[in-house]
Amino acid sequence: MTTPPSVLLRRRWLEALLPEVVFEGWSEVAAVAAAEKAGLTEGEKALAAPRGVIDLIDGFFDEAETAAKAALEGEDFEGLRVPEKVKCGVLAWLEALEPHREAVRRAASRGFLPWGAGPALQRSWKVADMVWTAAGDASEDYNRFSKRGLLASVIPAIVLHWADNPSAEDLESFIDRRLSHASGLGRTAGRFVKPFLDRLPQKHA
Repeated sequence: MTTPPSVLLRRRWLEALLPEVVFEGWSEVAAVAAAEKAGLTEGEKALAAPRGVIDLIDGFFDEAETAAKAALEGEDFEGLRVPEKVKCGVLAWLEALEPHREAVRRAASRGFLPWGAGPALQRSWKVADMVWTAAGDASEDYNRFSKRGLLASVIPAIVLHWADNPSAEDLESFIDRRLSHASGLGRTAGRFVKPFLDRLPQKHA
C-alpha cells in the first residue's frame, strides 16, 4: 500500500519536532520551528497537518498504533484468556511509545485542557479498537461498543501510570487492576442495558 504524501510529510515534521517537544511541549512555537528545520513549505504544512499541533499529536499516536498492530500480528495468543490478550495489546502500544515517553507526558497534559479533551478521547477509542481487534474481537453488537468504551476509559490512567516509569511488574499489575475494574463495570452495565436493547424493534433486511 502506497503511503499518502500527507503522512510522509507529517513523519518528516514529527522527526524534527519530537526532540523539541521534550523541552517546549506540543506548542505552536515548537511546531513552527520544527517545520522550518524540516524544510517544509506552507503548502506542505497545510497538507501534513491542517489543524496544526492537534494533527501532529494524532500523527504521533497513529505511528505508535501502527507499530503496535504490526507487532501484535506476530504474537501467538493461543491459550491466552481474553484479559491477557487485551493486556498484551496495551503493552505493545506502550512499547511503541517508549522511545518518546516525555512526548507522551506532554500530550497527556494537553488532554486535560478543554481544547484537548475531545481529540484525547478519540485517540483512546482508536487504541481500544486496535487492541480489541488484535485480540480477535469481531463483535458488531452492543458488546463491541461496550468493550471498546470501557477499555478507552482506563487508557488515560494507564498512560499516566506508565509515564512515571514504573517497573515492568508494577505496570502489568496496574493494567490488570484497571482491566478487572473495567470488566466489572461492563458486567454491571450489561445487566441493565442489554435487556433494554433486546426489547428494541429489530431491523429486518
